[in-house]
Amino acid sequence: MADGTKMDPHDNNAASKTLPLGTTAKVTNLDTGQSAVVTIQDRGPHVKGRIVDLSPATAQKIGITQDDGVAKVKVDPIAVPMPDGSVKPGVAAKDTKDTKDTKAD
Repeated sequence: MADGTKMDPHDNNAASKTLPLGTTAKVTNLDTGQSAVVTIQDRGPHVKGRIVDLSPATAQKIGITQDDGVAKVKVDPIAVPMPDGSVKPGVAAKDTKDTKDTKAD
């Protein structure tokens, strides 16, 4: 992958042309309402009109079947790494923080 790691189809990773590598984002399937948190680790998709490529595990988690292949999704950044090494909170940072706070470890 563009960040130097090996692609793990069982991990929550994704590719984006516009979000910086290392960004965490909430991806929501607009048809099912299901969402997952991913880390942008690669560049793509390389198909016109597509905004994100998801790992197979993430796609399945949000209700995209192998037969479907594609779905309309919303991508909300949670944390965006900046060139100076700092991290900028994204629009979904508060939503994800609330979700994390309610989960048992």
